[in-house]
Amino acid sequence: MPRPRTYEGEAIAISFDMSRCIHARNCFLKLPRVFDPARRPWVDPDAAPAEEIAAMIRTCPSGALTFARRDGGCDEQPPRINRVSVWENGLLAVAGDLTLGDDRMQRATLCRCGMSKIKPYCDYSHVEAAFHATGEPAEAEGAPQEPGPLEITARENGPLVLIGPAEVTTGTGRRVKQAGKLFLCRCGHSKNKPFCDGSHKEAGFNADPV
Repeated sequence: MPRPRTYEGEAIAISFDMSRCIHARNCFLKLPRVFDPARRPWVDPDAAPAEEIAAMIRTCPSGALTFARRDGGCDEQPPRINRVSVWENGLLAVAGDLTLGDDRMQRATLCRCGMSKIKPYCDYSHVEAAFHATGEPAEAEGAPQEPGPLEITARENGPLVLIGPAEVTTGTGRRVKQAGKLFLCRCGHSKNKPFCDGSHKEAGFNADPV
């Protein structure tokens, strides 16, 4: 995968990881004077105040955009609650104090259709595959958790495993479950989405561990 590219400005540096971008277009729609795909280079970190740019980047669901302040301002801090948001017919958007493999991050979008070519990350293959799964799952049993880091792994040919305090919500923000350990479907076949029910075995799902 290509390495992230950093665009240095006087007050803020913006890094972009193309391999994790899901083309949600938050950046262009909210700050087109800073992020313009028709321009080269497409990022101009001096075209808006650093705080405005930082606020926009925090809304990038995939974490493809990150920032570092050069003016003494605060760098991004993880939210107090680790959250897994279930998108209608789409991905799992995770935000929090996250560890995935060797990487630390605050935001990531993870595949739940089983079709992504960059698993465990989403590459929007669910659109081409016409993946269908509700973004409003029923409430499940759980209990409140104390804040802390969240470790994400992916089992070989199996589910995503989240160890640490997390809250699963619908795409509209309704809480579905709170837990300290979650097994989430990434094969697309579970009958209890977004949770794993072992269907990956019957489906013959193949995916590398992380």
